[in-house]
Amino acid sequence: MGKSDSPIPSGITCAGDYEDRAAGMFDPATFAYLNGAGADGITARANRAAWDAIRLEPRVLADMRGADTETRLFGLNLAHPLMLAPVARHGLAHPGAECATRRGAAATGSLMVVSTQSSMAIEEVAACAPGPFWFQFYLQPRREDSERLLRRAEAAGCAALVVTVDAPVSGLRNAEQRAGFVPAGDCPNLDGLRPPVVRDLPGRGPTFLGLMDAAPRWGDIAWLKSRTRLPVILKGIMSPNDALRAVEAGADGIIVSNHGGRTLDTAPATAEALPRITRAIAGRIPVLCDGGIRRGTDVLKALALGAQAVLIGRPQIHALAVGGATGVAHLVSILRSELEVAMALTGRRSIAGIDAGVIWSSDGSSPAAPFAQG
Repeated sequence: MGKSDSPIPSGITCAGDYEDRAAGMFDPATFAYLNGAGADGITARANRAAWDAIRLEPRVLADMRGADTETRLFGLNLAHPLMLAPVARHGLAHPGAECATRRGAAATGSLMVVSTQSSMAIEEVAACAPGPFWFQFYLQPRREDSERLLRRAEAAGCAALVVTVDAPVSGLRNAEQRAGFVPAGDCPNLDGLRPPVVRDLPGRGPTFLGLMDAAPRWGDIAWLKSRTRLPVILKGIMSPNDALRAVEAGADGIIVSNHGGRTLDTAPATAEALPRITRAIAGRIPVLCDGGIRRGTDVLKALALGAQAVLIGRPQIHALAVGGATGVAHLVSILRSELEVAMALTGRRSIAGIDAGVIWSSDGSSPAAPFAQG
């Protein structure tokens, strides 16, 4: 369990340092849950490897006067394009749970996406710090339960709904199984909501015996859009075809994500899927992404490939465990500083000015088609 907020330990200079410190703060089962991946972890490793494989093209003597990282998304003016992804059960990492994370986010002008499976109720998280936040929304098996959760999110003041669409069933969490992780504590946002009915037939698994019968479908997105005025953003899009269907269904934005490699193992890295999807979308709705981002250079690469913002997952939990709200704020500050250095050394003085020309191509050709920046 993390300690209360305290000065950052010496020697922490990057996101990786937080992970190293956090690894020794948990029992093996809890760390397997918080930091683990699906099945053999192939996709989780690919997320990192794909960002590392992209090279940046240095540029010199650019006019950087007035440079900034300001970003505008869904009517919000944000100080930078770094957001905190929805991560369940912050209480496993720190006694301050999601409130500590939100205070760290607020201190750095960062937008936090509060998980449906948070350790604290959305109303508590909303009240503990100023500034906008989004809510991760899992469509429920019964529409009346979905509507109940929706009304709570609206009443709490969330500025957008992030509908996770890539986890109708959990991935094969073998590391958690081997370590013996058993979830403890309630998820107060789900109080009073009914789980899907899973039948028990000999020789048959639960996936096709209730879970998928209750899983959301494209028509549910249209229904949700009809029930709220909040922007609806679909998280977990990895196919250009699904990206186009999201536009047709009325989604206001999408997040290219493979759930941090925690669902379908051997799926491609988000850095591989991102340019295909942004080409398909062609600027019609905003595209964000997550998955394996650990450096400001990764952020720059994602923006160059067409994303308008990025979400940080596991690193926020590492920083929360080590330093509470102070740790979260420090992590975001590190990543923002790294992004600014990368922008300066590639000659880009604004987020809108970041394009595919930032990426090095060994044969001198454009590495990717131009992308509209919103």
